[in-house]
Amino acid sequence: MNSNLKFDFIVNKGNNTVNVKREFAANLELVWEAWTNPEILDQWWAPKPYRTETKSMDFREGGMWLYAMISPENVKHWCKNDYLKIVHQSMFSGLDAFCDEDGNVNTEMPRTAWTNLFTEMENTTLVTITAKYDKLSDLEKIIEMGFQQGFTMALENLDQYIKAQFQLRKQNKSNNMARVTTYLNFPGNTEEAFNFYKSVFKTDFINGIKRFGEIPVDAGHPTVAEEIKKMVLHVELPIVGGHILMGTDAPKEMGFTLLSGNQMHICIEPETREEAKRLFDELSVGGHISMPLADMFFGAYFGEFKDQYGINWMINYQNK
Repeated sequence: MNSNLKFDFIVNKGNNTVNVKREFAANLELVWEAWTNPEILDQWWAPKPYRTETKSMDFREGGMWLYAMISPENVKHWCKNDYLKIVHQSMFSGLDAFCDEDGNVNTEMPRTAWTNLFTEMENTTLVTITAKYDKLSDLEKIIEMGFQQGFTMALENLDQYIKAQFQLRKQNKSNNMARVTTYLNFPGNTEEAFNFYKSVFKTDFINGIKRFGEIPVDAGHPTVAEEIKKMVLHVELPIVGGHILMGTDAPKEMGFTLLSGNQMHICIEPETREEAKRLFDELSVGGHISMPLADMFFGAYFGEFKDQYGINWMINYQNK
């Protein structure tokens, strides 16, 4: 975690609550999406070495998120969150519980009443979290189970997810001339694939290969795992007709889940901000927006979605 970002964790035994204030280096849209999109939640919610797997999610008042915390031995611990109140990009509350695979509550374990408030700051987003329990013994049991350590690790996973996503989308582009590129994701063999493409097209990489080990490490922020430091963070290769192939490794160690269908995006970089918005709004009609179009702190006006035909798109306008 960046040591300049706010993080308070307070246990209040007087009213059986845990009160957390946590700041993230991203805009409100991205942070809200990270807390409400099951595909993203699966990438950060569980403290390592556990992972999260969503069985179903219906993010609406009266809906439910049913998920499993999966151990390194592949043992599943089922949980659910019943959503009580939702105000878009402002707050949501819910009642969390340990349960079985069908969502039947384990009455021997405490339930947590969550209230999460989202506040957009100048360059960050503050999430204010209240976890309330019926009685003091429930609160004490959760603390004894390692709630503070586990939740802290999960929030650090989200830090790393945000940083990796922004780093992956930085473009080695010096002007605003419009271009269309193809962005490819690989399970760990990006360098091998791009060396092959390089030999076929007889071109060279633009600005070399950037690796995960080059991601800046802020004081207190989780370091990149040793086994993925040499993996490819970003590479660009001209092919024919001025077209650029871009690529990255999507290591599971950083929470990425690479599936058939999400390993390639068409990336459009228009000349103007207005054209970026028009393309995003019109192409995404009837599709699924995974990252709303917004100003990113690395200087781009960026968004990502899958259109109504299942094709993945990125819209990227580089502010100058």
